[in-house]
Amino acid sequence: MYSLNLTWLACGVVVDLIKSRRFSGRALLLVGAPGTGKTALALAVSRELGAKVPFCPMVGSEVYSTEVKKTEVLAEVFRRAIGLRIKETKDIYEGEVTELTPTEVENPLSGYGKTISHVVVGLKTVKGTKQLRLDPTMYEAILKEKITVGDVVYIEHKTGAVKVVILVIPYPDLFMSTEQRVGRSDAYASSYDLESETYVPLPKGEVRKFKELVQDVTLGDLDAANARPQGGADIMSVVGSLVKSGRTEITEKLRREVNKIVQSYVEQGVAEVIPGVVFIDEVHMLDIECFTYLNALLESPMAPTVILATNRGCTLVRGTLDIISPHGIPVDFLSRCMIVKTDGYTRDQVRKVIQLRAMVEGLGLGEGIIDRLASVWGESSLRYALQLLTPASISAQLAGRTQIELEDIGEMLELFLDAKTSARNLAAVGFDGGKMY
Repeated sequence: MYSLNLTWLACGVVVDLIKSRRFSGRALLLVGAPGTGKTALALAVSRELGAKVPFCPMVGSEVYSTEVKKTEVLAEVFRRAIGLRIKETKDIYEGEVTELTPTEVENPLSGYGKTISHVVVGLKTVKGTKQLRLDPTMYEAILKEKITVGDVVYIEHKTGAVKVVILVIPYPDLFMSTEQRVGRSDAYASSYDLESETYVPLPKGEVRKFKELVQDVTLGDLDAANARPQGGADIMSVVGSLVKSGRTEITEKLRREVNKIVQSYVEQGVAEVIPGVVFIDEVHMLDIECFTYLNALLESPMAPTVILATNRGCTLVRGTLDIISPHGIPVDFLSRCMIVKTDGYTRDQVRKVIQLRAMVEGLGLGEGIIDRLASVWGESSLRYALQLLTPASISAQLAGRTQIELEDIGEMLELFLDAKTSARNLAAVGFDGGKMY
């Protein structure tokens, strides 16, 4: 228990260093056996930094791809872990939609069919109402957002004309979304306990007002939007189009241009950079080239907090033939790390973990179940003990019981082997060429 408290204390000190901006150029390395809570500690550090702080987990083996270079994968993860909160006071129209009337005219380009000439939108607030005559392109955005009468929306007004400025960031500048569905007016709320709609009160003040709009994006979103901006009308559709058409590398020139624009917005007070957390599990899977690139990324002025985790001791550094280093990490990079050791749990702590897991999953535990699973932990691992809970609950349901009993745990122990038992079985019967006999 004492060593576990030291681990928590060390991570708390790291959180204080990050908040005071004294952790730049370093990384936190969590070392310990599997199942000792390394991933949970990394997530806890991220949550302590703030609810809006980006958290980007990855496994060391994810850098190996036939489509994208290893260094590009690392660069993308680092960019996704750097948040950007854009705040801007804008001239907008806001209110509940009371009228939505498109006006059709004959199509001047052909004698067949009609086209939308303009759309009339009525907005209402607590203080008054207003009718807006909008460009036909705005009607397309309204249809896409599925806006109907009764929805509360806001529309940006720019230079005397209203038009859609999509969230895709046109190179080399940034724009905010100008039309967005906020929710449905609470006047349309029904008596149902659960509904899919979000109801909001009728906006206060006049229809036309100046309002501070806040939006959270990441540098990775901006990079992807600028790399292929024709994919859609918002940033999520752009990211979706990138996924559908395969991964693509983003040039350093584009990233530098995005950084310049972001820096100018920060200097103007319009945006705020929020460094997030990059968590790389099984960091020993990275090779010497990746560690060299990580050195350069850590020295970047906008680098996020880097947390690494490994369960290896002294081992060969990947990409080399004869360099053996602690945790499989080159010594020059290891010198940048603050190393925290994670130890296993005590029996009392395991009992609490099992009880919490059952509470989270809504499982009823019979008498002696926690002690039995704690014994399984002593013989095998905590992961194996926790994995028995859900199938044991299914067995109890099939038997018509509302809680797990000892016989359910015994049945699961017969059905599912743990890693140690499986290894002993292989050693007993022999193993050759991938065939058991």
